[in-house]
Amino acid sequence: MSGQQDNAPPSSATNAVLVASEPVPEGTHKVSGVDFEKYQGRDITVAEMVDNMKHMGFQSSAVADAARIINEMRAYRHPETGDKTTIFLGYTSNLISSGLRDTIRYLVRHRHVSAIVTTAGGVEEDLIKCLAPTYMGSFTAPGAGLRAKGLNRIGNLIVPNSNYCSFEDWLVPILDKMLEEQEAANKKARETGNEEDELHWTPSRIIERLGREINHEDSVLYWAAKNNIPIFCPALTDGSLGDMLYFHTFRASPLRLRVDIVDDLRRINTMAVRAARAGMIILGGGIVKHHIANACLMRNGAEHAVYINTAQEFDGSDAGARPDEAPPLHEQDNKVPLKRNPTIDNDNAQQIDSTQSAEHPRHTFGIRSPGSERTSRKAGVGTAREQNQR
Repeated sequence: MSGQQDNAPPSSATNAVLVASEPVPEGTHKVSGVDFEKYQGRDITVAEMVDNMKHMGFQSSAVADAARIINEMRAYRHPETGDKTTIFLGYTSNLISSGLRDTIRYLVRHRHVSAIVTTAGGVEEDLIKCLAPTYMGSFTAPGAGLRAKGLNRIGNLIVPNSNYCSFEDWLVPILDKMLEEQEAANKKARETGNEEDELHWTPSRIIERLGREINHEDSVLYWAAKNNIPIFCPALTDGSLGDMLYFHTFRASPLRLRVDIVDDLRRINTMAVRAARAGMIILGGGIVKHHIANACLMRNGAEHAVYINTAQEFDGSDAGARPDEAPPLHEQDNKVPLKRNPTIDNDNAQQIDSTQSAEHPRHTFGIRSPGSERTSRKAGVGTAREQNQR
């Protein structure tokens, strides 16, 4: 009898390890991946790949959820007016520095978004790429060595200083012309006594002007201007553009360009307030995320939200805040929390690539990890030009 007891595992161990399972709730999906046997003899489309990811688990399921939410944004029509979802797209400058600029340009060219919020780099890098190319490099390229050669590194991308010099040569005459127009309009306003004759430059108006001036089909700004899609940049001076505007104050002294950021604030907030339904696609963090979320706050929330970034919520940053920290709201009898949970893709977001399907261009897209705003490691414009002349 004692021998049989010695051969039995301890009851404490079996009770701990062999815990009886409760029934899995009805309707719970089994984990599954892509069955490539179904696609033998042909290439799988991106839309099919994303659809097969929804029960894959981890970040794959988040990508599929993001695709679903974006498709819901795009499918909505107001039952009485037929109005579509007003889709706010936010992105940081590194996306424009990278090849994902081509994806963003496609979305703007074909009017898949209603408004954009980006950083100064997201504006200037688009224009600079129309003037001179950005090159592939290495994450491990030594900064000091590149600096001595007049090269700047953005991650594993290389931007020659001469690119910024070309940008300066292109931009300064436009700033001169804008100043002339501002002063002429203000003089007319003084003569007529009509304030409506004044010219108020705003970041979005400046960006639209630059999009028309660049007149280049590779440009996001060009297509935004052509399709009347406003690009908001509340921190327009935080980059090479700011350097140019600073130097221009000396060139034009005592005159100077005046830029009204409050007018743009009213414009984006009004877009949100008047939207039949609002959707947010925010690629990265910082100002692009907060500016869009704050605009949608004016209408008591957005119905749809997709955040893609590498930030964490544990540092209390705006970039890392989950959607349920400020839940989007659904328009019913009263404003109630949205049942279709927004998606946040963190940590492994760098595995997500552009998934705009050639076969299904009306489906969805995911974006490679923006993370927090990364500024181009450039010198000031004056320094760049000095180095270029050496």
